[in-house]
Amino acid sequence: MPSFHKVSEYMIKSTVFEKELMDLQKKYLLRNIVSRSSPQGPIITIKGKKYLNFSSNDYLGLASHPEILEKAGKALKKYASGSGASRLLGGGSDLHAKLEEQVADFKVTESALIFNSGYSANIGIIPAIASEGDVIFSDELNHASIIDGCRLSQARTVVFKHRDISHLKSLILKEKARRKIIITDTVFSMDGDIAPIGEIYKLCLSLNSSPLTPHPLLLYLDDAHGTGVLGKGRGALAHFGLKPEPWIIQMGTFSKALGSYGAFAAGSRDVISWIINNARSFIFSTALPASVIAASGASISIIKKNRSLIKKLWSNRDYLVNSIKSAGYDTLKSETPIIPLLIASAKEALTLSSYLYRKGIYVPAIRPPTVKEPRLRITVSAAHTKEQLDLLIKTLKRYCKERG
Repeated sequence: MPSFHKVSEYMIKSTVFEKELMDLQKKYLLRNIVSRSSPQGPIITIKGKKYLNFSSNDYLGLASHPEILEKAGKALKKYASGSGASRLLGGGSDLHAKLEEQVADFKVTESALIFNSGYSANIGIIPAIASEGDVIFSDELNHASIIDGCRLSQARTVVFKHRDISHLKSLILKEKARRKIIITDTVFSMDGDIAPIGEIYKLCLSLNSSPLTPHPLLLYLDDAHGTGVLGKGRGALAHFGLKPEPWIIQMGTFSKALGSYGAFAAGSRDVISWIINNARSFIFSTALPASVIAASGASISIIKKNRSLIKKLWSNRDYLVNSIKSAGYDTLKSETPIIPLLIASAKEALTLSSYLYRKGIYVPAIRPPTVKEPRLRITVSAAHTKEQLDLLIKTLKRYCKERG
């Protein structure tokens, strides 16, 4: 089995980072890459051996869907493998424009724009909509890409307590700024809980109608783990039954539940036009290949036509999380297919991860600085069978028994 925390035997000695790497190893914080030799799915192959996979964000199991592969293959033959340039230099195809129309329809917005990844979307969009003189209010557990986007914006960033609306409101009322922007993940990727979007929405409505808010209070939602999962697939706003107001900007990804690659911004026509003209990660990035765009479009079509995969996902999620809790594990406040197992230390997290690996189950350990508290991050999908879920549950129970 691969080592999850040892310095590679192939490392050249006496490098400038040797001491730093050894320090990480001593703290059980060193990371290594594990490569598979199979398609993404509930079963993967690593070094010739099959493993039950609970590490993927492919929540609906669409990454290997035959309809998606067919559409991607046709686009590859028609448009070739590369796009050649950025969208603004003519690197986009008619499939790019069509996908943006699909996304706008899917998210019920006036317009949409494709980005190359969720990370590039956040570090491009946030500095485009916020700058010096503005104030951003960011949930303390927001994704690293949001944190980096806030830093790049040069706006003042004020962090509010996780999902704490009272704290958020008090901070907003204290701050004076040209423009105020609330930024939050909808589904938090390491805890699996959902942001109180309904309460944040009401707060925005209230403050936007107040004379104390001369400029609209903007709400930026990172719906990367909500798209395809919440709201019958349409995401967090649909989950809470809310309208996508002009002052709301939604970011989502094609790379998780939609089983493809890339990301998007969805919002009003003027906001998207502004982002096109100011988001550096969009302006200066080569466009995604048409084959990837075709795959994303096929994914949206599948979700709109058939909700059965989403129902299966939630059925699997409820069964697994209830069984894990009954086995005595702390799953924090998970409400989604992301199920964290809180572990006492980084060493113990690696021990459990390695134990599962030896039993043919792949669940990586998540350690600082990614999270403050070490854990295993289990992700369940619609593609998992009950037998596969039962094997994970049985193995986790056996681990507890053997460890006393």
